Amino acid sequence: MRDTGPRTFKSRAASWSAAGKWVGLCARGLKKRRNNKVVKKEQYNVAVVGATGAVGEQMREVLEERHFPVGELRLLASERSAGQFLPFQSKQIRVEILNEDSFTDIDIGLFSAGASVSAKYAPIAVRAGAVVVDNTSFFRMEPDIPLVVPEVNAKEIGNYKNRGIIANPNCSTIQMVVALKPLHDAVRIKRIVVSTYQSVSGAGRKAMEELSQQVAALFSGKEIEKEKFPHQIAFNCIPHIDAFMDDGYTKEEWKLINETRKILNEPLLPITATTVRVPVFCSHSESVNVETERKLTATQARGLLREAPGIVVADEPQADVYPMAIDAVGKDATYVGRIRDDDSVANGLNLWVVADNLRKGAALNAVQIAEILIRDFL
Repeated sequence: MRDTGPRTFKSRAASWSAAGKWVGLCARGLKKRRNNKVVKKEQYNVAVVGATGAVGEQMREVLEERHFPVGELRLLASERSAGQFLPFQSKQIRVEILNEDSFTDIDIGLFSAGASVSAKYAPIAVRAGAVVVDNTSFFRMEPDIPLVVPEVNAKEIGNYKNRGIIANPNCSTIQMVVALKPLHDAVRIKRIVVSTYQSVSGAGRKAMEELSQQVAALFSGKEIEKEKFPHQIAFNCIPHIDAFMDDGYTKEEWKLINETRKILNEPLLPITATTVRVPVFCSHSESVNVETERKLTATQARGLLREAPGIVVADEPQADVYPMAIDAVGKDATYVGRIRDDDSVANGLNLWVVADNLRKGAALNAVQIAEILIRDFL
């Protein structure tokens, strides 16, 4: 439904000049009417930016697994990756070079190709008529861009109209807020202390290859090579994810703290974090300690978490049942266990939280956002 007549163009141009109001007039937002009723699309054209990366591949798989109503799937990547074919719905789709013309007739753009790519191409995609779900950090803390975890603050998706962009949080943030939301709703959390144990896949495919190569080299008595990490990652833990800031925290820790505040709509919530890279290929684990305004026992917390969406409680320590990274690989749920009272404070709880960082921590969360977007808003 692309009317390019002069009067339509003139009216759109006028709308574009009003900050934040033009997105709804993009081609994506023009819904057909039949007998005076809005008729929703049956299928949506989707572009995956960064399609050959670890998260991009998961996005493609999740779209197919969840039967997302894809009309055309456009796989976009750098010149280095263009030309290869990737499977989707029994078809082979050719990867195209990302450029400024890549988003013609696209309804939804799923971005996971790095902050600089999103900074340049997300606005281009929006101007072409797409809604962007961005998995990078570039837009997350912009006040007029919703930062969404569907189990926590799905209603914020409606604010995509501000700029045509919805931000996907950091992987470590997503699993923590999924676990904390039901507790926060019940007794209000007043402080969070979190330490993360993050797999190398959070640093990309090359980081996974580096871990594998270092393990092989060490067993063969050869020198290891370091590229993605400042130190050997094989058989080691590195308390350093992203760059250090002047206050001694890393940018990863800053993201975890401030994204959590934004998602929970608690801008002054005291949070401290330590993020650690561990020699695990996939899934992030977190030790989370919370203080709450009112008493909530471990038993009560267990009950709330069992009823919460997206959570699997695995908490039978006497039977050696607790979440582990290997249990979460390829799964959609956030796993919570080791739920116990913290007797060092009046109202304290300890949790152990595990999730697949490539799925719930990235690709799945983005597709869930897109599902709600087409169901409720497009």
